[in-house]
This record gives sequence, structure tokens and C-alpha cells, in this order.
Amino acid sequence: MATVIDTLKARPRHPEKQNRPDTPLLRKPDWLRVRAPGSAGYSETRDIVRQHGLTTVCEEAACPNIGECWTQKHATMMIMGEICTRACAFCNVATGKPNPLDPTEPARVAEAVAKMGLKHVVITSVDRDDLADGGAAHFAAVVYAIRAATPGTTIEILTPDFLRKDGAAEIVIDSAPDVFNHNLETVPRLYLSIRPGARYYNSLRLLERVKDRDPRRFTKSGLMVGLGEAKEEVMQVMDDMRSAGVDFLTIGQYLQPTRKHAAVDRFVTPDEFAAYEQIARSKGFLMVSASPLTRSSHHAGEDFARLKAAREAKEAAG
Repeated sequence: MATVIDTLKARPRHPEKQNRPDTPLLRKPDWLRVRAPGSAGYSETRDIVRQHGLTTVCEEAACPNIGECWTQKHATMMIMGEICTRACAFCNVATGKPNPLDPTEPARVAEAVAKMGLKHVVITSVDRDDLADGGAAHFAAVVYAIRAATPGTTIEILTPDFLRKDGAAEIVIDSAPDVFNHNLETVPRLYLSIRPGARYYNSLRLLERVKDRDPRRFTKSGLMVGLGEAKEEVMQVMDDMRSAGVDFLTIGQYLQPTRKHAAVDRFVTPDEFAAYEQIARSKGFLMVSASPLTRSSHHAGEDFARLKAAREAKEAAG
């Protein structure tokens, strides 16, 4: 009897990183340890996601908060497929050639949002540099579908940078999400090594364009720390964000997905995060979330309510 051995290997998740030397893994401190997911609510959310054939950034980016969020039926939908055209050194989303857009996706996302009874939903995506508009029209279609299916749901979008896609950002802005989020991710000095496919000032200008086109639209952006940035650099990014009119800043600890990704330079302490939050609030942000486990969509619904209240209080105070 002949034995056939399959010598074909599965395509690696990050083919562009396979020849890189392994980076060291630092042991996580106690303040970064979370329980493994397994509640009934978690299972119910997972089943709804599977039934509708959806992708979530919670899974693809290996978010440490997935157990907590899914237990509360908070899932961040990742549209336009699960394969990204970028190869950022910090990100766990697969890199490669994406499949064509699925025209049924907006309706499926909207149906899942309705079934989960979400009062606030976060929609993000992979980068689609292969598309003429970077996927802007598809992003807008998802927003419109959710509005039609569940008019009472507030919508937060976390978008790509639409680099070199003229007019694309405006398509998404005009779909009128309640919150427009685009993460700067790190300080300008580290862009070449951490976010090589992006440009810091293009991302900053994107956030500014949202305010130029719709001054009442809430804008949001986030930073990772623990990548080797200096405190003074983080403070300069805060100033840049405020100059662009950003309302809401999130700061969280970078966690290394694999040994092929950028190494953690250090684990920033909770006290340092508290100091960053205090500094950011003094610079005029309406909302700041800064902690080791802070992520863009973590507690997004509750934070949106606080964001609206903060604006109302500021306007009432004159």
C-alpha cells in the first residue's frame, strides 16, 4: 500500500514576515492578564457572527477583550474580507491578495446588528489598496444598510487611511456615521518600521477633513504605546490631534501577536496611563480612554454616551 504524504503547507498568515528573525517575547505583567472567553453570552455572539458569515476584528486582531465584549454582545465587524493589502508590523490581520467585495455583506452586517440588538456598533475594515476607492463606497453601503435596518443604532466607523484615493474619504464622511475613527497608531518617528504603508500626515489630514466637511461629526483616534516611543513624542501627537479637531483619544498597550511582529519595547504601567489621560484631558479632548487594555472599540457604546454628554456640558458652559 502506498502512503501519500501531502507536502503542501497552508499559506502562512503573514507571508511577508516569514523570513524575518524572531523577536523576543516579554512576559506579560499581572495587569494585562484576562480570563479566557467561555460565557453563554460569548457563545451566542459567536454563533450570530458565524451564522451571518461575518468577520470580526475581535478575532482577526486577537483582541484581549473579546471575552468581555462578546459576553455583552459587543462585536466589532470587520468588512471587505479578512485579508489586508498592508503589512503593518504590529497587526495580526492576514496579509495578501484579497477576494472581490461581497455585495451581500452590507445587508448581512445590518441583519446581525439587528439580531444582536446593538444600540451602538463599531464597523472597521482591512485596507483595500487594490480598489480604486479603497472600499469607500462599500463602507458607506454598510452604514446605510444599518441605518435602514436599525435606525436607532448609533454607528462608529474605524476606517483605513484611503491613501492616494482621491474623493474616497468624502464618500465615507457623507454616509454620516455618528463617530469617525481613524487611528494614528504610533508616533511619526516609528511609522517606517511599524506602519510602513501609511503616512502620518495623511492620516492626520484625514481626521481634519472630517471636521472640515462636517464640524459636528465626532472624531476619534488611537495610539499604541510600548513600541519605543518617548513621552514627549506622545504629547506631540496629542497636540497634532487637537489641531485636527479630534474629540476622543484612546491609548492602549501594544501586545505582540507573534515573534515575527514588532517586539514590545516595554509594558507601560497603569500609573503612566493615568498620567497620559490627565495630560490629554488638559489639552482639551472631550473624551480620553487610556489604560493597558484600552482598544478603539472597547466600551465604545458607553464611551459614545459620555462623549455626547461632554460636548453638551462644554457647550452649556459656553
